[in-house]
Amino acid sequence: MGVEAGAQGARARALAVLRIRSRALAVALVPAAVAVVLLAGGSTGHLTGPGWRAARWAVIPLAVLVLLAAAGIALVLARARPAVSPTVPVAEEQAPDLYRMVRDLADRLDVPAPSAIALTPDCDSWLEDRTHPSHGPPPPGDRDELTGGLRAGHRRTSRTPAAPVLVIGSPFLWWMRVGELRAVLAPVVAGTGPSAHPDIAQARRFVRGLDAALAAASTRGRCPLTRVLCAGVAWVARLLLRSCRDHAAEMERGVAAAAAERAQAVDYGLRIVAQEQVGLAYAGWDRLLTRVALPAWRMGRWPSRLDAGVVAALTELSRRDRLAEGFASRLGERPACDLLEEPGVIDEAASLLAARLFHGGPAETGPDWAPVDWQEYPEEVVDRKWRTDAARLHRVLDALGVRPAPGRTASEADGPTLSRVLDHLSAPPDATSAPTPRTAKGDYEAMGEEDTDDRESERSSALAAGLSAELAREEAAAPQELTEASPASDTALWDDGTLPLFPLQPPRTARELLTDHVTAMVCCAAMDTAGATPGLDWLDGPTLLVHGERAADLTPRVLSLIEDGDPGPLQTWLVESGIRPEKPVRLV
Repeated sequence: MGVEAGAQGARARALAVLRIRSRALAVALVPAAVAVVLLAGGSTGHLTGPGWRAARWAVIPLAVLVLLAAAGIALVLARARPAVSPTVPVAEEQAPDLYRMVRDLADRLDVPAPSAIALTPDCDSWLEDRTHPSHGPPPPGDRDELTGGLRAGHRRTSRTPAAPVLVIGSPFLWWMRVGELRAVLAPVVAGTGPSAHPDIAQARRFVRGLDAALAAASTRGRCPLTRVLCAGVAWVARLLLRSCRDHAAEMERGVAAAAAERAQAVDYGLRIVAQEQVGLAYAGWDRLLTRVALPAWRMGRWPSRLDAGVVAALTELSRRDRLAEGFASRLGERPACDLLEEPGVIDEAASLLAARLFHGGPAETGPDWAPVDWQEYPEEVVDRKWRTDAARLHRVLDALGVRPAPGRTASEADGPTLSRVLDHLSAPPDATSAPTPRTAKGDYEAMGEEDTDDRESERSSALAAGLSAELAREEAAAPQELTEASPASDTALWDDGTLPLFPLQPPRTARELLTDHVTAMVCCAAMDTAGATPGLDWLDGPTLLVHGERAADLTPRVLSLIEDGDPGPLQTWLVESGIRPEKPVRLV
């Protein structure tokens, strides 16, 4: 009952959308119809006289203009390219077991199977219509699936729309078990049933065409005439979208309700457990991207096994939060990534797409944009990051005219040492070091970000502003790589379209930059003078290992130095760890 009611409601709303389309067409044809009547009346001798003649001269040009405008708008709607989510396409030969599972699921739900499967580097799954004419013909090798569907027996006529593409969140495949993935995909796959209805398919295509036309008209216009024409197209598209917005929203709600109701009979109990895993996957994926992947991306390295890393992150999360009681037996079941023939290849493609979506970067690897394995992460990313930040910190100190404190040896005065940083940040306000150059300090204060925390000393604020300005100059001087995907081809790692950029975090504040750089200098000193090693924490990212144990209490001690000018807690930790702050360290 619920399935039928939801489907009927969706179809009713689809018809309402199509009626709006028909009314718009009727409005465009009214002047032409009036012109035909006037011409016919004049030719038959019924509508004669100066008044009718004037009416014909007024209406006929108006009808021609309206028809030309309608034809132009219709052409823009037909040629506009609806937005397509950037995904990694998965051919059936790459995942026959996954296709078989989806096919069996569609059979059980008694709905058409999706036309193809693609992966997205996100914790979500949905159906996406990619049958718009502007998307072009399906790529070779996928033509049979795109025109005939996954399931034998679902042979479509020209009047039956092709089934949409099933987009699956790549972290689900690595974290979830096969049964859990099946339960999560059940309501998604069930949505292909309403999507196969011609009215719903036409309504969706009309709305997506309007949206694409509005986007296209808003970004074009190099000459005044083009801008005027685009403005007219945008006005019409916006008016039609406003008219059918509520109907389209209700149509999608009806489709979702019908799909959810149809999927109730499929693995209901397991679906409740699987939804819990969706929340865990999202939490672990977000933590992995922001704490682990982002530092690597900033260093020009992209982790090539992000989906495998989310399993390690979630396993560590369950261990720390004592959630592993029921996980031991669960992790013994078959993971969903076993449904892929070559999980590593798919993971690498999804990882590169994630790097481009959330950080930007070129589509291919190069000297400044290379993949990194998890085993190489500490040396390739963590060690390099710390030494690069430490080098930047000393460059800013040089620009500010900071000199080593009196009493230092020649080697300490010449080399980059942690003592230089400690002496500068912990010096009392009335202490005198080398005078700060006025131009450099003024430049840094103008370009840097002011910190409102009164506890920070003037030296900390000036150093933080200097780091912000230095980092901004480096980013401005770096070559800007294209962040747009290349047009689709048979060998493309993902589907065509422009890749939007979704920053994971807001820009770091000046105080956060100073904390990171001072911490990096401490870590360099620990590695070069006390035998510490760089490490990777799956939940917190780069970490320092002192005597094989993680230095978890370092950040509060650094903040005490920066905010209060008190080096005591940090110096105590340095002595206990055997770190020599007066010794020069190696920088990049």
